[in-house]
Amino acid sequence: MQEDFLYYVWKLQYFDKKSLTTCQGETLSIAYPGTRNENAGPDFLNGCITINNVTWHGHIEMHVNASDWYTHQHHTDKAYENVILHVVWDHTRDIQQQDGTIMPTLVLKERIAPRLHQQYQRLVNNPTAIPCAKHLPQVVDLPKASMLDKALFQRLTHKNNLVYRLLEDNKGNWETTAYQLLAYTFGFKVNSSASLDLALNLPLKILTQHTDNLLQLEALLMGQAGLLHTDNKGGDTYLTTLKKEYHYLTHKYQLKVGSVQAHQWKFFRLRPANFPTIRIAQFAQLLHRYPSIFDLLVNSPMTALLAKLAVTQSAYWQRHYRFSKESKARIPGLGKSSIRHVLINTAVPLLIAYGKAKDKQDYIEQATAILQHLPAEHNAITRYWDKAGIKAKSAFDSQALIELFNNFCKHKLCLSCHIGVSIMKKRIG
Repeated sequence: MQEDFLYYVWKLQYFDKKSLTTCQGETLSIAYPGTRNENAGPDFLNGCITINNVTWHGHIEMHVNASDWYTHQHHTDKAYENVILHVVWDHTRDIQQQDGTIMPTLVLKERIAPRLHQQYQRLVNNPTAIPCAKHLPQVVDLPKASMLDKALFQRLTHKNNLVYRLLEDNKGNWETTAYQLLAYTFGFKVNSSASLDLALNLPLKILTQHTDNLLQLEALLMGQAGLLHTDNKGGDTYLTTLKKEYHYLTHKYQLKVGSVQAHQWKFFRLRPANFPTIRIAQFAQLLHRYPSIFDLLVNSPMTALLAKLAVTQSAYWQRHYRFSKESKARIPGLGKSSIRHVLINTAVPLLIAYGKAKDKQDYIEQATAILQHLPAEHNAITRYWDKAGIKAKSAFDSQALIELFNNFCKHKLCLSCHIGVSIMKKRIG
């Protein structure tokens, strides 16, 4: 049993409402179940019920077991003082309110049709990656489209949260925020955390003084990344030069050394083109060519941005994937799939956050247009959906499908999904 099922049953009032009583024997009727609360606090807000002919307006809280009220520490949270009804699957104990009275409690266990619960169990206990896959062909387009819109909005909100957090830490400085966000994206998931740490420990104001010197940019970035602390037994001239430059620059700017260390970077199971050394070199090239990352990402038309992001790292990193480790084949620059990754994970959330902050819809529409014009991503998740009959036509679709899979399907939150609710209604109708 999951609370998700109780929310569904309560919202749609799919239970026997004849002769309702609380656990304390009081007569109960429900005028309005309240509005589902997706944020912190009681599960349903502003409900209306009548207990023993007295009408109450307030919030409704739901739990599988009544004792979860105490497990979740609601008795210490003032947000729950206006709860007028506790709805549970199993009444494991009475709940005492702050004034000493017993919380009115409704038990649903014996009031829900067994077939409804059985259908729910079959759906959420399906071992396939997408629990509703076999039912999808029977679902009309409207709940699919509305759920994809909801999933995409949720995904963009999550990405924007990082932008807002960085912006707050940077006291509203959009340029620094864009630099740090781009660094995070250049970690390409596996090294995103280390890459953000690098940007946080290497102030942009220092880098901007050396954007005309690619070697010094590489020295600062590689040095602060902790990657220059390596033996140079082979007498690598480039490595020697970087070490000298970094030593000089650390003293000049009193840089804090060692905040990021070499062991934080993951190389294992990555193709050489994805090694953090290569990505840092490409990042340095972008800073060298475009001193204003914010202007590059926010004010460049999409076609121009695609071309500008197609940078090739310096000559050394076209032939080396690690220091003193020469590659047999030439290592390419930032490829198409990597550029799309940067657009989706840096340009789009930055545009949306900036558009909202400045109340300029044009930037938000520009972000949406990027997602609609970029081809769909191809990965294990989109292949799951493809097999289930939903094919992503653009990055707009694939981003929504990735969010839907990761935050709904994987956690079996079928009844928080419009598609799952549609299937349940159809099966019990």
